Amino acid sequence: MDQLAAVRRSWQRYRVLWSVQLAYMAEYRAEIVLWALSGVLPFVMLALWRQAAVPAAGFDAAGLGRYFLSAFVVRQFSVVWVVWQFEEDALQGRLSPYLLQPMHPFWRYVAAHQAEQATRLPFVLLIITGFFLLQPASFAWPGPPRLALGVLAVGLAFTLNFLMQSLIACLCFWSERASALERLLMIPTLFLSGLVAPLQTFPPGLRQLALATPFPYLIGFPAQLLAGGSFGPEQPFQLPLSLMVMVGWILLLLPPLRLLWRAGVRRYSAMGA
Repeated sequence: MDQLAAVRRSWQRYRVLWSVQLAYMAEYRAEIVLWALSGVLPFVMLALWRQAAVPAAGFDAAGLGRYFLSAFVVRQFSVVWVVWQFEEDALQGRLSPYLLQPMHPFWRYVAAHQAEQATRLPFVLLIITGFFLLQPASFAWPGPPRLALGVLAVGLAFTLNFLMQSLIACLCFWSERASALERLLMIPTLFLSGLVAPLQTFPPGLRQLALATPFPYLIGFPAQLLAGGSFGPEQPFQLPLSLMVMVGWILLLLPPLRLLWRAGVRRYSAMGA
């Protein structure tokens, strides 16, 4: 009962924190629209694929459009910027009072991300509507089961991306420019995640290398789910194996994150003393 009461109190604190962050994000709606517009790379890649008239393995023209639209949607709801916010808070001293609060500071950043996603939602729905009006041949409804799995996969992709970014954010305890390391992470994310091309189009060796990393599960797998793509032994992703792989990566990243956080807080406290 004590544990249940503690969980209930934590949930109530998080709801209040999320409400505050949502109100804060609502004040910057125009800026959030610009952030969302900065994620139109999938549409650029779709135009390049169609202009090149190169057949994409396993995709017709309509299927390729649905894939890159889904990649845009997944990117909108899995993008993470915790490194920059954490670095700024650490450098400006805002982290110190956060450490004294009963909730872990990273929950503050989770709430900020989810509030920003809620603010983006109307704009993303507008983009989806406009895309299908311009490309009616690409319209397809994935169905409730596939849609539910897609939403689950997007949530796991956000969690996985958040943990990867949080590991780098913890390096702020040792370096004032941990965000520079995050830029290095953008290179494999860009080329191995399925953001610029579906994994089906990769050479077999590069595809196997990509699947040995968490990057294809950040964009490619959720996008293929939402786009209604096929899964099977000849496809790079399989259900439910890919969902299990995502959960496995999340569980694998949690222990080093906890260790790095504890070591960093001890260093931060010692420097503050």
